[in-house]
Amino acid sequence: MRLLKVATCNLNQWAMDFDCNLNNIKESITQAKQAGAVIRLGPELEITGYGCEDHFLELDTINHGWECLKEILVGDWTDGILCSIGMPVIKGSERYNCQVLCFNRKIIMIRPKMWLANDGNYRELRWFTAWKHKDQLVDFQLPSEIAEAILQQSVPFGYGYVRFLDTAVAAEVCEELFTPIPPHAELALNGVEVFMNASGSHHQLRKLDVRLRAFIGATHTRGGVYMYSNQQGCDGGRLYYDGCSCVVVNGEVVVQGSQFSLRDIEVVTAQVDLDAVASLRGSISSFQEQASCKNTVSSVLVPYKLCQPFNMQMSLSSPLQINYHSPEEEIAFGPGCWLWDYLRRSGASGFLLPLSGGADSSSVAAIVGCMCQLVVKEIEKGDEQVKADAIRIGNYTDGQFPTDSKEFAKRIFYTVFMGSENSSEDTKKRAKDLADEIGSWHLDVSIDGVVSALLSLFQTLTGKRPRYKVDGGSNIENLGLQNIQARIRMVLAFMLASLLPWVHSKPGFYLVLGSSNVDEGLRGYLTKYDCSSADINPIGSISKQDLRAFLRWAAVHLGYSSLAEIEAAPPTAELEPIRSNYSQLDEVDMGMTYEELSVYGRLRKIFRCGPVSMFKNLCYRWGSRLSPSEVADKVKHFFKYYSINRHKMTVLTPSYHAESYSPEDNRFDLRQFLYNARWPYQFSKIDELVKELDGDKVAFGETSDQDKSRANGLGMGVVAAGSGDPKSGL
Repeated sequence: MRLLKVATCNLNQWAMDFDCNLNNIKESITQAKQAGAVIRLGPELEITGYGCEDHFLELDTINHGWECLKEILVGDWTDGILCSIGMPVIKGSERYNCQVLCFNRKIIMIRPKMWLANDGNYRELRWFTAWKHKDQLVDFQLPSEIAEAILQQSVPFGYGYVRFLDTAVAAEVCEELFTPIPPHAELALNGVEVFMNASGSHHQLRKLDVRLRAFIGATHTRGGVYMYSNQQGCDGGRLYYDGCSCVVVNGEVVVQGSQFSLRDIEVVTAQVDLDAVASLRGSISSFQEQASCKNTVSSVLVPYKLCQPFNMQMSLSSPLQINYHSPEEEIAFGPGCWLWDYLRRSGASGFLLPLSGGADSSSVAAIVGCMCQLVVKEIEKGDEQVKADAIRIGNYTDGQFPTDSKEFAKRIFYTVFMGSENSSEDTKKRAKDLADEIGSWHLDVSIDGVVSALLSLFQTLTGKRPRYKVDGGSNIENLGLQNIQARIRMVLAFMLASLLPWVHSKPGFYLVLGSSNVDEGLRGYLTKYDCSSADINPIGSISKQDLRAFLRWAAVHLGYSSLAEIEAAPPTAELEPIRSNYSQLDEVDMGMTYEELSVYGRLRKIFRCGPVSMFKNLCYRWGSRLSPSEVADKVKHFFKYYSINRHKMTVLTPSYHAESYSPEDNRFDLRQFLYNARWPYQFSKIDELVKELDGDKVAFGETSDQDKSRANGLGMGVVAAGSGDPKSGL
């Protein structure tokens, strides 16, 4: 037997905070060595942090990376352990995303990334060059300060692997695993037994299974030990890196780290038998045949043994059942951990949330409550960093610290119900009940006086006073009156966030939390510069359907029972007067259901459908319930309001990224914001298709009555042209 102990880790790095990042790296190496590991793998670009973005273009960033690496190398951290450390490196005039392999205070090899992530949230080609020379390792002259410090002038640079006396080890960096021809396939044929994948992979709902299946597939048919390391936490942007570092042996997961955690450092280790890898490969005839005619990959020899012989005191890691969180748990823990990182690193003293008693703001409140619960649990487990942060943020004195999540919430979380004459007693009570369950400092404020003052000012200026539509006003008046209420709430929220800490003799300021969901953003069903305009938004990339499922889950598992009643209530903005024959509802205002919005969003973004392609797809999907002309009306209605309101995405509050069809304009969904909302060419093509399809139905004897019998299969119809949209104001 060749027994090998390996360590991989989740690190909560912070872009451009070199002190924080270096300390985490050192501590992870120390823990790995204490556990007896001889290989330690860290996340991609761990020295700088993955999310530096255009800071990668600054020479300071590169130089600071080398300075941190020198500090690691001149100490004893790499003694007896192979460390793969991620950092940017400039070679000649090109900048590369690299894994630097260090052992016994020397740099063994620098492995540049060959296939860069350049879609979705990733823009690596903006900052880095892909390494294209697969046929050789080249000589890289180390910076003079490094060379002098470690007495080493140069190092092999490029695509290759490290040959020890008893095994072979290679790096495969993040995106390379997911390419059509991943490097590990060729490396396995060259005898590499241990693969180290350093990653900077962000959380997305229901994504973890895709990642783990890739690790399992990498070694299932070709054998090997696949190590995976990832960042964990918010490193300064919209993404939450969701950890889940793991080790896979011959297609089976033997150790798995947490996906969501408040810890800065989590090291997981595995004891593996490399003879099991050799045995599997020897039993696969096709592997043997392909290995016999392989392309030779360059390597670096290190005359050192990593493995231990058979020893009964060293137990092998056994396959385990993979731990997957439900989507509801992901919504609770992912944004909850992201909020904690943002709070402790921003210098703020807490959060302020306009709490309406509706599903969206209640979801945000529940996530903050979950965050408070996670903080208390982590302190109970003995995490001193979480404890120190909680004491500072909660303004504890005399040795006190959080022991109860409701008490902690009282110190760091304000909720405000900003009611008007259009608000119902039901939503007011729901907001109060939820605030009591979470423990927030809750305020009840009426904005009617401010609204009346603004309307009086308007009347003084123009001689006219607008009326609601139910009182005989026009669509323009109706919309204007709703937008006034919405924007007053935004102004009031920021005023309270800045001044309430002063009122209560607390230091600092509060961050305002937004609560618009991904579907409202896609449709533009929000007022520009209303309560959707906040400092950050933990649910801005989560669908309404997922949020409602989360509310049902949280009512039970977080202990906030009032959420069940909130989820059951029909969504409403409560911006228009309530009458016996009229009650404002979101789906009626939008002219589409939230379920339909999710379908439109996925077709538009994930399947890259324009109006015509979307119409064709929905004819197949909805054809049994709707006629082609009805499908066409729905598609046109969506694209009309999507394009009219696209400008709102340019000022959308920075939101936690969780959904693959997010319309976030900053980096994920890059499109114009001034459209011809009539879509004349595309809509005319749809009209032509409708005529063709209707003609086909007549030819087959299908009558218009049959068409009508299938109508309304999805609930909401399309609102009439020119009708008001209470949240579509500029």
